[in-house]
Amino acid sequence: MASPEPAPLPDAREGLATGRAGPADPLPDALGAALVAFRCHIEAERALSRHTVRAYLGDVSSLLQHAAAAGVTAPDGLDIGVLRGWLAWQHGAGNSRATLARRAAAARTFTAFTHARGLTGADPGPLLGIPKTPRRLPEVLSQDQVTAVLDASGQPRGGEAARRGWALALRDAAIMELLYATGIRVGELCGLDLGDLDEERRTVRVLGKGGRERTVPAGIPAVRAVSAWAREGRPVFAVPGSGFALFLGARGGRLDPRTARRAVHASIAAVPGTPDSGPHGLRHAAATHLLEGGADLRSVQEILGHASLTSTQIYTHVSAERLKSAYRQAHPRA
Repeated sequence: MASPEPAPLPDAREGLATGRAGPADPLPDALGAALVAFRCHIEAERALSRHTVRAYLGDVSSLLQHAAAAGVTAPDGLDIGVLRGWLAWQHGAGNSRATLARRAAAARTFTAFTHARGLTGADPGPLLGIPKTPRRLPEVLSQDQVTAVLDASGQPRGGEAARRGWALALRDAAIMELLYATGIRVGELCGLDLGDLDEERRTVRVLGKGGRERTVPAGIPAVRAVSAWAREGRPVFAVPGSGFALFLGARGGRLDPRTARRAVHASIAAVPGTPDSGPHGLRHAAATHLLEGGADLRSVQEILGHASLTSTQIYTHVSAERLKSAYRQAHPRA
């Protein structure tokens, strides 16, 4: 498995409205030191993904810059009034409810950390409400639609040298089959190395969020597609710097998630009548079809790599047909 690169520490002078790096006054020493310690905590102790680390650091930096502008010089000056004032400022800047919810969660994580480290007396975080956001699920591809997409994927692309086009077709077919067969995230797919696929047991070893490793079953078509790519297509793009990466880009480096997303969108769009979807749509379809086939929620949770069953309950979609079927079988007056 490839180890994720450490996320760069955001400038401690984050912009207030966006949480992204931007010109502002330096933080007071005590606040800056708390930010650095917080980074070490979420990277080393909680082992959050580099994307989550970057998002948390950006949000907390924005909070601390707001607090410093209000005259706060140390973590113990972060009270509920400062937290609410920061979120109100964010709301006034036009940020969405989803963004506000994420930033409130980051703030609560930071104040819990400072309280646990003795940098603050009472933790104001629990007093900060997190805006509720509706969870919009993507339109689910039906089983027939997925079958049509998978049958059509892997066609050589025009305008490229025949050998490279053929190899790209093998790669994209393997990507489509594996995403749907396992329900893994696109980042997890791009992080796979040679040897992570056990052809005999038909399983894939995946490094998920928070550095948690899990083993996910894969169907025969997916195993065959990935094996064909590794055996016949990958050598076309492999270069000395390819390392052990399973999926490669056109220049021989480890496949970038953005490239994988484009490939998935293109494969789905090539089949008339299918809704616009990407890797997340295939993940959702895999979970939905597992539930429709009778898989229990705990098993789907393990396959998806969710730390909490609540995430699985929200993420998966149980079709109306399955609910009606369960009702007819279980209710005495159905």
